[in-house]
Amino acid sequence: MSILDLSPEHRALAETVRSFAREEVAPVIGKLYEAEQFPYELVAKMADMGLFGLPFPEEYGGMGGDYFALLLAIEELARVDSSLAITLEAAVSLGAMPILRYGTEEQKREWLPVLTSGAGLGAFGLTEASSGSDAGNISTTAVVDGDEWVINGGKVFITNAGTEITKLVTVACRTGTQPDGRPEISSIIVPSGTPGFSVAPKYSKVGWNCSDTRELVFDSVRVPLANLLGQRGRGYAQFLNTLDEGRVAIAALAVGLSQGCVDECVQYSRDREAFGRPIGDFQAIAFKIADMETSTHLSRLATYDAGLRLTRGESIKHTAAMAKLYATESAVTNAREATQIFGGYGFMNEYPVARFWRDSKVLEIGEGTSEVQRMIIARQLGVGG
Repeated sequence: MSILDLSPEHRALAETVRSFAREEVAPVIGKLYEAEQFPYELVAKMADMGLFGLPFPEEYGGMGGDYFALLLAIEELARVDSSLAITLEAAVSLGAMPILRYGTEEQKREWLPVLTSGAGLGAFGLTEASSGSDAGNISTTAVVDGDEWVINGGKVFITNAGTEITKLVTVACRTGTQPDGRPEISSIIVPSGTPGFSVAPKYSKVGWNCSDTRELVFDSVRVPLANLLGQRGRGYAQFLNTLDEGRVAIAALAVGLSQGCVDECVQYSRDREAFGRPIGDFQAIAFKIADMETSTHLSRLATYDAGLRLTRGESIKHTAAMAKLYATESAVTNAREATQIFGGYGFMNEYPVARFWRDSKVLEIGEGTSEVQRMIIARQLGVGG
């Protein structure tokens, strides 16, 4: 049995999302992207399709599916547009999934129904201006004052944090010092609209222009002690696990972008003529597309392998890092080659490959840079320090 043999349910889901992306996203996303507008109407349609609830139990408003279903949805969306794909990925794997994994029953019942329905989005506040890859060096603090946490600090590059439907941000905070002198890190839920919690204007970005990305500021923000997510002092371990899962999802997004590049180049190479022949007849073009298809296929194999291991409850640190590393670097290469095949048209924003090129680079950076993935892989092999 091949790793690519999808169940009938998974196959039907992929086909449904593929049709949605082609028929409803593709015709409008270019103008939204150019205007840097968050696609509220498309997100609402995704919510109606149940995409935000795919891997969550029905008792919390979910669809009762698995994480692999989410990966398929992300892949098919990214085949047309990465902004929508990252909106879904961040909302589920970073915004809602930590509550399912680590939340109390009260927290799950309070927050998951609105997040799994897609009526509201959650965000994950980890990265800071001075602590990107060094995530354990965060400086945002949370101290106990009576029956409340008082949070001060800031976060940067946070997805889904400032939309009109954002409901909460889970914030990684320094809550003390461990006996060995290392910082004690905990995760705390901060609802949108809490006094002292503000979001900066959206960033001007190279890509993902329909995705919401903000800087967050916490100025003596007070939330109940009950907003602690998971055990105090276990925040570092929690977000490492969250990032492992998120890396598989980013790999799926990269697979979709890579496949989108192949799709566009195959069609263009048949339609565009040079010297009286379709450009796809020339080996210089045909071989580029063959290499793109090969790397996409291998990226998909690595991603599906990690995704299936995740659904079986196996450790995925090693396989997630490999999938994320290979798939994202392949996506950058495919986007560059697609732009080259399209020539001058590939540099025009009206063509999808220009969007793919702009969207691809951040895949090598977000949720762990390529360098971090190599470090993880090496350490899993017992080398690299």
